[in-house]
Amino acid sequence: MRYTFLLYSDPADFADMTQEDWAAMQEVYGAYIGALKEAGVFVDTDWLQPVETATTLSLKTGSRTVQDGPFADTKETLGGYFVIDVPDLDVAMAWAEKCPAAKAGKVEIRASAMGGA
Repeated sequence: MRYTFLLYSDPADFADMTQEDWAAMQEVYGAYIGALKEAGVFVDTDWLQPVETATTLSLKTGSRTVQDGPFADTKETLGGYFVIDVPDLDVAMAWAEKCPAAKAGKVEIRASAMGGA
């Protein structure tokens, strides 16, 4: 079963990070990706550009509506994701607990509606 981890954090938490801080964070995430790959559960990941670069589009009203930024006005924003393929939610939660994003923000776990690989 495929699960996507949606990684949420407060961008203010990263405002004062130095180049060394960023390098350390990349190392931690690199180790996490390595562990996922070694376990054979890694499918995909991406780190998203800051929320200020987002564009939200809707056709709900019958015509195109475009909004700069995210649709939701919240302090925490979606910063990236991981997709893994594991047997069940319990295993997915175990991997989510190991995700570095869980220590500073939140990891939303969503099962794929299309199943596994």
